[in-house]
Amino acid sequence: MSKHADRVHAFLEEALATGGYAPGAKLPTERALSEQVGVPRSAVRDALSVLEARGVVTRIVGSGTYVAERAPPLAPSGRREVSPAEIMAARLVVEPRLSLLIVTHATASDFERMDACNRNAEAAADFEAFERWDAALHQVMAEATHNRLIMDLYREVTEARDRTEWGDLKRRSINAERRAIYEADHRVIVAALRARDSMAAERAIEDHLKTVRSNLFGG
Repeated sequence: MSKHADRVHAFLEEALATGGYAPGAKLPTERALSEQVGVPRSAVRDALSVLEARGVVTRIVGSGTYVAERAPPLAPSGRREVSPAEIMAARLVVEPRLSLLIVTHATASDFERMDACNRNAEAAADFEAFERWDAALHQVMAEATHNRLIMDLYREVTEARDRTEWGDLKRRSINAERRAIYEADHRVIVAALRARDSMAAERAIEDHLKTVRSNLFGG
């Protein structure tokens, strides 16, 4: 399933990058995309969940999926580059504390999206696919707070991961054993959130991020 979802993701990203769909445009239905790309509808659904988590598309129940209306990009001088260490420090401060809002406001649909991210991360055939679904899970968790300010702030974290040497650093630090640990951590986090246990979820998120930090930077 992960390979199919990756194909849909790549297809839509290319279409968006080349102007195939303008901001505010309605995307084809899941069925139409499934037939166009030649993949199951479940793969289309999972790929759209990732794009929605990243703020690229929005889905309106009973209406369809639309390309998000994006603000004009900042000029290069208006967006400062940040280091992987700064990203990690910010995540350790912010992410564990989201637990209370998530357990208070998350819906069944939010948990289904988290499950989809975990399922596809575990099925990912390469590092790039795994990292994409990993980032999507954390973005979906921020979206599950249903707090627009937090959602916007966390998109900055996701975009910073894409802009910096974060990916190269993580690629060098990861191996099969560490990936398996990350996957297990993610399952524990989602289970605690679904159980509405904010304290257990906060501990699980903090422990997970500290493990990632140790693997990235040593110590």
